[in-house]
Amino acid sequence: MDDHDHPVRAAVTAEAPRVAAVTDAAYRPYVARIGLAPAPMAADHAADIAAGRVFVTGRPVTGVLVIEPHEDHLLLVSVAVHPDARGTGAGRALLEFTERRAAALGLPEVRLYTHALMTENQALYERVGYVRTGRTTEGRYDRVHYRKPVAPHGS
Repeated sequence: MDDHDHPVRAAVTAEAPRVAAVTDAAYRPYVARIGLAPAPMAADHAADIAAGRVFVTGRPVTGVLVIEPHEDHLLLVSVAVHPDARGTGAGRALLEFTERRAAALGLPEVRLYTHALMTENQALYERVGYVRTGRTTEGRYDRVHYRKPVAPHGS
C-alpha cells in the first residue's frame, strides 16, 4: 500500500492543536494501564512542528507522526492515530512513510521504543518487521526498543 488513501504531509503550525488532540486521544487509554501519561502527551507539538519533525495524515488531522533524524538512524518518536480512524490504514501509511523518509535521508534503519505495558504496539511493530533490541528504564518509563533496517533510497 502506498499513501494514496492516506497522504502524509508535513504538519503546519496551525495544526498544532489538532496534533495535540489526536495524540491525546490515541494515548489516553494507556494512562490508567501504565500509571502515568505517555511521554508524547506532554510533547511541545508546536516546537516539534516548527522543527520539521511532525508529519500528519487526514484533513482534519487523524494521524500524527513525530520523527527525529540521528546520525545513524531515524528515531520514530511517536505515531498516533485518532481512535475514530483506527483500522483505516492511517497508521500503516505513517509507518511506511517513516521507512521511506529514513531511506531518503540515507539512514539505514528506523528505531523506536514503546512502553513495556503497551503490548498491542509491540505486537504491531513485530508484525511489520521491527526487531526487539532491548529494554531500558528511563525515569518512570519502562521502554522496549525496536529497530528495522530500511532499503537504501532508490532500491
